[in-house]
Amino acid sequence: MADDDNFMRLVRNRVSCREYLAREVTDADIFYCLEAARLSPSACNKQPWRFVIVKDAALRERICRDGLLPGVPMPWLKTAPVIVVLCAQKNVLTHRIAPLFSGVDYPLLDCGIAGEHFVLAAERRGLGTCWIGWFKPRFVKKLLHLPSDFKPVSLLSLGYPAQQRDLSSRLEMKDIARFDGWR
Repeated sequence: MADDDNFMRLVRNRVSCREYLAREVTDADIFYCLEAARLSPSACNKQPWRFVIVKDAALRERICRDGLLPGVPMPWLKTAPVIVVLCAQKNVLTHRIAPLFSGVDYPLLDCGIAGEHFVLAAERRGLGTCWIGWFKPRFVKKLLHLPSDFKPVSLLSLGYPAQQRDLSSRLEMKDIARFDGWR
């Protein structure tokens, strides 16, 4: 039961971080998070996720200045010492054909699982993260010279939180789940 409590505490404490300390994230902490992501399950065990770790200040500045979509200001992203670009490798045959039959974008689903493993591992190490989907994938792909079969699907800010984070409110269980149908 204690392990379950530790896991649920980790999950409850992980919230989006939008203010970071000017403190370097160690490669050891990054590799810890990457290892958690690497161990994620995936459809047909194809493991389509790829991570590009952006620590270079000039590259991070370019992403913040030119790689975000307009209308949603994210000035806090400039304070994150690391931006992680989560990509889906789209050259896997089963990931191209299977969605035609099922309607499920398996690489995107698999990347979501790996990304969540990454952010939970970051929380375990005392790091803050924030998922960012409001960005320009083509710009980021070109800026970072990504291979043609890599599709950036999300950015993750990563760093040490500058302040205590407010735990977000969540829907009640009765609002999100039912057994044996929705009644």
